Amino acid sequence: MPGRTLTPLDCYQLINAIAAEATGQDGTLTAVNTSTFVSVGESILRTGTENTLNAISLVLGRTFMAVRPYEAKLRIVNAINSGLYANRVRKISYLSRYAQPSGAFNTDLYTNHAMGYDNNSNGGSSVASMWEQNQPVPLEMNFAGSSVWDDSTTVYEKQLQAAFRDEASFADFMGGIMTEKGNDIESEKEAFNRATLLNFMAGIYDLTAVTGGAIDMTAAYNAWAGTSYTRAQLLSTYRKEFLGFYVATVKKLSNQLTNRSMKYHWSPSKTINGVTYNLLRHTPKSKQKLIMFRPFWIDAESLVLPEIFNDQYLKIDNFEAVDFWQDELVPAGINITPAIPDTSDPTTQTAGAAVALDYVLGVLYDEDALLVDYQLDSSYSTPVEARKQYRNIWWHFKKNAINDFTENGILLYMG
Repeated sequence: MPGRTLTPLDCYQLINAIAAEATGQDGTLTAVNTSTFVSVGESILRTGTENTLNAISLVLGRTFMAVRPYEAKLRIVNAINSGLYANRVRKISYLSRYAQPSGAFNTDLYTNHAMGYDNNSNGGSSVASMWEQNQPVPLEMNFAGSSVWDDSTTVYEKQLQAAFRDEASFADFMGGIMTEKGNDIESEKEAFNRATLLNFMAGIYDLTAVTGGAIDMTAAYNAWAGTSYTRAQLLSTYRKEFLGFYVATVKKLSNQLTNRSMKYHWSPSKTINGVTYNLLRHTPKSKQKLIMFRPFWIDAESLVLPEIFNDQYLKIDNFEAVDFWQDELVPAGINITPAIPDTSDPTTQTAGAAVALDYVLGVLYDEDALLVDYQLDSSYSTPVEARKQYRNIWWHFKKNAINDFTENGILLYMG
């Protein structure tokens, strides 16, 4: 089915699908004009109203999520699908290990070749043998849990019969159901994606002491230029100078993320036999995502587009602008108490401090840091309510919001 807003031409395919469901045929009835629509509608209605409703419910359920008149914002957030029978995502990373002393030569540290020496450590004078074990140091993170909700729409028997009077009224009836309910569900999905993003942004701010991921661009500009301008001044009087500084900063940060290091992410460490191992990350350009506050983006667009988005820097496909972060009445601000990992105990999470920022410019992150796990997305129809002659179609959703603070993330804001 090409779209939810059905025109008479579009509804031929829907009619055929419902006819096949209701009559047990394989779509052999073909509506090619208004006159054949009448005969198709009659053959469907002859199967009985309840059967027809069942058929429509099936078609709705099978085609509902294909095309959307209203598309949820924040589609840049990556989605995975662990399925109905899994509510836990296990992610295994590996901590960085160090180089080891040379055994192929005599060095200032060890004498490996000498008369009478064997292939062991020779009382500590030589390196250990080739059988010395150097195990990998894995770090397992589990992202468990589910968020669930339902949605529904009611279909009335009399309205259904009226919808079959002609081709156009049938299209209006089905299009109205699908479009409006589709818009509701898209708004729900957008809200879930937005909550996932907001938690990640506030989490970066709370963890900045260990990641360095939250950057106050007002303070950064003043430190760079040797000034003491306020945010209001930078967004008005000195806008051009600040925009140039902002573009350069994003380019530099994007380059830094490609380096394998401990910067801009939480690095749980492990100490084994007195040696501490750390988690190093790097984010290639193709894996970087940038979300920016649109009003600021519009002002910067003439500068930012040619300077940031090209093959050497970020790709435009990895970018999305938002009109507001949390509240349309306070579009640039956020006020969130996030769930963050307990850095003293990597196996648990805790509530961070409340994060209230007035002006957030954007967030640059690794695509694996911010995910939505789609575990269930289904629809079912009830039987007809015999006395009042209606039925309900129910949609069920089960998702998990995943923030992985061991992946790179940088929050840009103006204090």
